[in-house]
Amino acid sequence: MAKLKLGIPKGSLQDATIALFARAGWQILANGRSYFPAINDDEIECMLVRAQEMARYVEHGALDAGLTGNDWVLENLADVERITSLTYSKQSRQSVKWVLAVPEDSRFQKPEDLAGKTIATELVEYTKRYFSEKNIPVKVEFSWGATEVKPPMLADAIVEVTETGSSLRANRLRIIETLMESETQLIANKAAYADPFKREKINNLSMMLNGAINAMSQVGLMLNVPKASLDAVLAVLPALSSPTVSQLRDSDWVAVNTILDETTVRDVIPKLKAAGGSGIVEYPLSKVVL
Repeated sequence: MAKLKLGIPKGSLQDATIALFARAGWQILANGRSYFPAINDDEIECMLVRAQEMARYVEHGALDAGLTGNDWVLENLADVERITSLTYSKQSRQSVKWVLAVPEDSRFQKPEDLAGKTIATELVEYTKRYFSEKNIPVKVEFSWGATEVKPPMLADAIVEVTETGSSLRANRLRIIETLMESETQLIANKAAYADPFKREKINNLSMMLNGAINAMSQVGLMLNVPKASLDAVLAVLPALSSPTVSQLRDSDWVAVNTILDETTVRDVIPKLKAAGGSGIVEYPLSKVVL
C-alpha cells in the first residue's frame, strides 16, 4: 500500500499540532519514547521531527511532507513546495515574531548600533543574512537555549522568537527590530508532490486542517423566525455566507441557520431575540471548509 511519509513537529508545537489533526479527523497517538506515532489512517506514516530540521528532511525526500515554521524553511533555504499556511502556535492562533532584543538599559536603539557586537540566536543563518544585507558587521553565535538570559554578559543582543513578548519583558529585554513574522506551514517534497496519490493526500490534509482552523473561531447558530420578522432578523446577521432559510411545517415560520464569528455571538443573540427570533441555539463547529 502506498503511504505518505508525514513529519509532525516535535517539541513546543507537538501538542498543538496533534490537537489540530484531531479536529481535522486524524487521531495521532504519540508514545513518549517513540518517534513514530500511530495514526488512524493506513495511508499515512508519521514521524516526529524537530521543526528546525523538518524542511531539510522534506527537501531531501526522507519525508514526503511535514509541518514546520516558515522561519525554519528560510533558515535552511529549503527548496520545498509550500502547500498552505496554518496559523496556529503553542499558545495562540497567531503568527510568531523573530525579534532583535537588547537589555532595557542598554544604549542600543537600532540594528546599526550593534556593529562589531555579538548576537546570540538559534536562527543563525537567517540572522547572518539579515545583518549582511544591511552591511552591519556583527558576530552571530548559536544559542543552545535560554537565549533571553545571555545579554549583557554573554552577548550584546539576541534574536529570539516570541508570541506575546512576555518572556522578553520578564528578562528585562527591549525589542528594537522585528526580523520576520512566521507561521506554521504544510510543506512537501517536490518529487512527492508530483506523484498523483501523494499530491491528493497532501491537498486533502491541507483542506481539512484549514477547515479545522477556520472552525476554531466560528460557531453555528440556528433559530426559528416568523416570516413577518425575517427581513429584520437577516439584517442582524453578519454571516460568513448567506444564511440558510428553510420552511417549517407551520407556513408562517422559517428556520434560519448560519455561521458567526464567536466573538460576535454575545451581541448578536439579544438582537436576534429582539428582532423576533426564537428557539435560538448556538452550537460548536469542528470544520469550516471554504
